[in-house]
Amino acid sequence: MFVKGGIYVKNNPFIPYKKGNLVIIDGRVDEKVIKFLEKLNIKVIKTVKCEDVHEAIAYHPDIVLHPINYKTLIVAPNVFEYYEEKFFGTGIELIRGEKQLVRDYPGDIAYNVGRVYGYAIHNFKYTDEKLLFYLKKEGLELIHVNQGYTKCSMAVVDEKAIITADRPIYEAMTKYYIDTLLIEPGHIKLEGFNYGFIGGCFGSLCKNDIFISGKFNNHPDKDKIKKFLKKHKKNLIFLSNDKIVDLGTIITLYC
Repeated sequence: MFVKGGIYVKNNPFIPYKKGNLVIIDGRVDEKVIKFLEKLNIKVIKTVKCEDVHEAIAYHPDIVLHPINYKTLIVAPNVFEYYEEKFFGTGIELIRGEKQLVRDYPGDIAYNVGRVYGYAIHNFKYTDEKLLFYLKKEGLELIHVNQGYTKCSMAVVDEKAIITADRPIYEAMTKYYIDTLLIEPGHIKLEGFNYGFIGGCFGSLCKNDIFISGKFNNHPDKDKIKKFLKKHKKNLIFLSNDKIVDLGTIITLYC
């Protein structure tokens, strides 16, 4: 179901979630978004700027964090102390990554691993070694692609469904029977770059609900996206009525 203006949650925009849901979101996001989430009983942790990477992605969660599971996070050493303090008392385990992030690609992609079903997708030449260890420990099958920003490039819709504008990811995922919608690149706002990535606009909240950073009404593939989301029976929570913007993924824990 799609609702114009405001947010939609399970047929009632004012029904809160059970306490325990936690969201990590770009620290520059509008305060109205934070209040919306808090009204839904969702604890919000805003990201801190990582001074060592490009300004445009310096607050992006998926650049500095990777959830091994809903209770464990790998965190880049650049910003580990900040998140150690923020997550104190939450019951979530934080593990310090080994690879220090730097500004120039591929020095900024060590933690930006895409995940869907039982697969981890990345350019594994540049993945943080500790993260790689835990991915294997979780029993995930590793799929190597040349794209480094694989998490950015994948909007996870369902357990076995994604949206991407990256053709190599599309081709790799369809071989593994992941329902994959290929869309046109671009048409997503990201200050400092020509455009952002679709994965950075989405976040899964439990089984049926999806956060989307804004509206995709101006996207040339808007009808295909709507049809795909409807096919997978997703409830959509629009965080803004503005154009979709790459927030570096909306990471959810405790679902």
